[in-house]
Amino acid sequence: MIKVGWSVIVLLHGFIHLMGFLKAYNLASIDQLVLPISRTSGLIWLGAFLLFIASVFLYLFQIDWWWIIAAVAVIVSQALIVTYWEDAKFGTVANVIIMAGGILGYGHWSFNAMVDRELDQFWNGVASEQTEGDGKKIDDLPPVVQKWLNQSDINNQEAVKLNQKGRLKTTPEGSWMLVEADQYVNVDSPEFLWIADVQMASYIHLAGRDKYKDGKGHMLIKLLSLFPVANAKGAKIDQATLVRYLAEIVWYPRAATKEYIEWEQIEERKARATIENEGIITSGIFEFNKEGMPVQFEAERYYSRKEGATLETWLIDIEPSSYRVFDGMKIPTKASVTWQLDDGEFTWYLLEITDATYYSDIPQ
Repeated sequence: MIKVGWSVIVLLHGFIHLMGFLKAYNLASIDQLVLPISRTSGLIWLGAFLLFIASVFLYLFQIDWWWIIAAVAVIVSQALIVTYWEDAKFGTVANVIIMAGGILGYGHWSFNAMVDRELDQFWNGVASEQTEGDGKKIDDLPPVVQKWLNQSDINNQEAVKLNQKGRLKTTPEGSWMLVEADQYVNVDSPEFLWIADVQMASYIHLAGRDKYKDGKGHMLIKLLSLFPVANAKGAKIDQATLVRYLAEIVWYPRAATKEYIEWEQIEERKARATIENEGIITSGIFEFNKEGMPVQFEAERYYSRKEGATLETWLIDIEPSSYRVFDGMKIPTKASVTWQLDDGEFTWYLLEITDATYYSDIPQ
């Protein structure tokens, strides 16, 4: 509705500018415009009209840079309004509305441009690190891990793309927000890029990007893709994002055989995995069901608080009946993520994998 309403305002405002052109060239009697308009000015009115119309069509066809045309149109329009203030001053209101939409369009474009750059860097990094036959043999791993991996096709996984949907909330008392996300994972070296759209309320969205690369984590969340509400970096974020990478190897099991992960079986159906990357060492415990598939992961991870992040127990429960096959790979598709805090449990994310693509040849 907002999209339609904004487009209608731009179209109407644009056609009002056409009136200036028609008056300048005596093509129509425009009683609303009292001040005389020269033919040169008439061409400028026509130009503003064309710019507004072009911006609407670019916007409706989802061309990311439509906001540039809209901004130029507003600047030209406002210059005309100042010149012909007595006749056109109320057009300022429309220009403010249109410019507000343009600013939001800029935010969307800017965020997408950042993501596109990081995706290019991701794929270039994966391509440069491709290796064959590296890592441990399955037979050298603990029995409980062997049982899991023997049920998975772990060959030819250089990178993975995961499509996700779910619900999350930022505080125990908060409301659930709908999430759609794409995640890109490098299997040969710990690295991921998570890009999310979070519906905070009707017509109000958060753009999120979480990543881990070269031992550094970074969580960025922007309201309406424009206003930062979270921009987390530092040693504690580095640890937290590496723990996340470790937990999510259930979606890319080949990582379980990599040299950067060490395994220790601690119970019949439990194994501790320790991951080391760029000087960061952290671990977590995987629990498996009697069929040998992962059903839970537990680790110590930093939990963000206003007074500073604290190390807390982080638990992922996998729905055993949710296992599906994608590209020959059997992986879990539904899970809940919970913080076990001193004042109670806080389940903050309910997720579902809707698709998974495994790359042996890196897309160019």
